[in-house]
Amino acid sequence: MKKFSIKEFSRLNYKWLLLLASSLMLLSSSSGIAYARSQGTDLSRYNGPTTTKAYPTDEFAIAQIGGYNQYGLYDQYTYPTQVSTGIAQAIRMHTYIWYEVGSDLNKAKITMDYFLPKIQTPKGSLVALDYESGASWDKTANTNAILYGMNRIKEAGYTPIYYSYKPYTLQHVDYKRIIQAYPKSLWIAAYKDYQVTPRPDYAYFPSLDDISIWQFTSTYKAGGLDGNVDLLDMTKKGYDGKSTASKTDAPKVNTNSSTSAIKQGQAANNTPKSDIKAGYTVKVNFSASSWSVGGAIPSWVKGKSYKVQEVSGNRVLLAGILSWIDKSNVEILQTAFQAQNPPTTSATKYYRVQYGDNLSSIAAKFGTTWSNLQRLNGLSNPNWIYPGQTLKVTGGSSTASSASYYRVQYGDNLSSIAAKFGTTWSNLQRLNGLSNPNWIYPGQTLKVR
Repeated sequence: MKKFSIKEFSRLNYKWLLLLASSLMLLSSSSGIAYARSQGTDLSRYNGPTTTKAYPTDEFAIAQIGGYNQYGLYDQYTYPTQVSTGIAQAIRMHTYIWYEVGSDLNKAKITMDYFLPKIQTPKGSLVALDYESGASWDKTANTNAILYGMNRIKEAGYTPIYYSYKPYTLQHVDYKRIIQAYPKSLWIAAYKDYQVTPRPDYAYFPSLDDISIWQFTSTYKAGGLDGNVDLLDMTKKGYDGKSTASKTDAPKVNTNSSTSAIKQGQAANNTPKSDIKAGYTVKVNFSASSWSVGGAIPSWVKGKSYKVQEVSGNRVLLAGILSWIDKSNVEILQTAFQAQNPPTTSATKYYRVQYGDNLSSIAAKFGTTWSNLQRLNGLSNPNWIYPGQTLKVTGGSSTASSASYYRVQYGDNLSSIAAKFGTTWSNLQRLNGLSNPNWIYPGQTLKVR
């Protein structure tokens, strides 16, 4: 058996020491075992527009704002309301970005430029890069693109986190460079199986240095939901870690900064239940036991959100399941006004032109018209689009100052690209921050205006 010096021992995989510490912190109770580490979920549009706790003890959630994939940039319409309804439930909300940029620093820049101004969670909160698809063969270049994104996140005032699976990370990424730059910044997924798993089984912990969050299941509850455990209290960043009483004596998280989504969540949290009207969104409390008209409330209803269809005295009728419940047994997630005016990051979406596309076929994919796409993108000739071009498919009209992008083709140089867009090679060099105007490569995305 190898003997370790004190210095060597201190450098051993610290998570196994965390595991030992966590095991020692398990406390027996009359209802079973209490766990010291906070748990929570991560959410995308597939989880709906409101944040739903899987269990009453959940403390945090990480919501997808959108990302970059093979078709270009895309938004998650559910993100702003997931943040606001999470804040309304005293959940510490954080953000993640789908980061299918491979090793392309231009894609990385476009992604950061687009999403960083749209983040609705507080300054200091976690912003994770979800890097699990699209990696190139060049591990160094992949890592450079990841670190570029993490650096931009830090510069914007947030806490950068890297998310992926262990095998994918080992194959495509130099993760030690990541943790050297950002210690304790790994959020790693590894599952025991696909059975419902409300608590992590540490026998299946993925052994990598500096894991701070472990996604231990994709079936946190029946029906499917990702479950995570925060090993190092990383999800308290951006929050003071304390719960205080709001004006309605409901639990509340204190954020280090504010956004429109945070303000909506706090406003809902501070609205007294006596104000509940039709159109409000409420959550059925886990502690609720009986319907107003009698009969036990089934477990699958608890923790879920419903629109209020009708109000009668201290009772509300839940739409969809048409059941009456006392106001004392629900929690307000959205007022009627908020439901009609949800916080928004931007409705703008983009699409990357593929071989065989034309404006009519693209318009059909997004429920619009070719003439609207022509107007949105300021195209003088609607028949002249090309593979790799990025088109705006929703949002405001383009102007002369709106950004447009071009994907470099074989045989291109800055002068030939400039000629296509009525500009100069020196202007393209300036727009893209190119130190060497002669060094561009096929597949690179350039800003052309």
